[in-house]
Amino acid sequence: MSRADQLFIENCRDILDHGVWDTDLPVRPRWEDGTPAHTVKKFGIVNRYNLQEEFPILTIRRTYWKTAVDELLWIWQKKSNNIHDLNAHIWDQWADETGSIGKAYGYQLAVKHRYPEGEMDQVDRVLYDLKHNPASRRILTNIYNFQDLHEMNLYPCAYSMTFNVSGNVLNAILNQRSQDMLAANNWNVVQYAVLVYMFAQVSGLIPGELVHVIADAHIYDRHIPIVEKMLTQTQSPAPKFTVDPSVTDFYAFTRDSFALEGYTPAPFTDKIPIAI
Repeated sequence: MSRADQLFIENCRDILDHGVWDTDLPVRPRWEDGTPAHTVKKFGIVNRYNLQEEFPILTIRRTYWKTAVDELLWIWQKKSNNIHDLNAHIWDQWADETGSIGKAYGYQLAVKHRYPEGEMDQVDRVLYDLKHNPASRRILTNIYNFQDLHEMNLYPCAYSMTFNVSGNVLNAILNQRSQDMLAANNWNVVQYAVLVYMFAQVSGLIPGELVHVIADAHIYDRHIPIVEKMLTQTQSPAPKFTVDPSVTDFYAFTRDSFALEGYTPAPFTDKIPIAI
């Protein structure tokens, strides 16, 4: 059993057995047919992934990790808020006629701020501090910008990363306000594990722990039969993750800079409906 499988199963079992339903409350999300999309949830889940021990990808269902990396690069490297820069259709429902998702995600990371060292955006500030101020306790990003929320087609779910250098090890905390456990949990874990690897490699550091803090971890009503089936799937050992060692520039990574060896997820063909 991989650690990612173990944590996912424990989280989902806890939510299903001990979670709180929101069926007595008005909710924003809707299913495609217009029905309110209710959830059962747990508050304040915290998971720790040691990236030196294994890469945290599920084996009880395939995570399309290359597509997840592509979205990560769209946000953190291209700093884009336009789906025409993304090689997938996962954001189509939130885009306007021009392809924009508003002042969200990559848009916020691209905004430059004034520092004593000069103007930098949030990503370049992290890169600068990891190299020049590794003892700093201020290395973080935050894309939950209140003054721009009214111009975001979707408020950020994963909104903040805090980086910490301990010796030559790079650790990070991912803060997430809301998590669709079936559709997005491992997707986000994989993405931000890869991001830690990226920042570590270009800064001469070793990837350490990724701590994932979820405020509202939920399972949608129509996802419950799929999750119950998933929890019975046969598990496999975690695959080996590798990064092209020749890449030393954060902006030179591509989706082909990463590889997984021995990834053998269990067959899983259920279609997952997405609440909007």
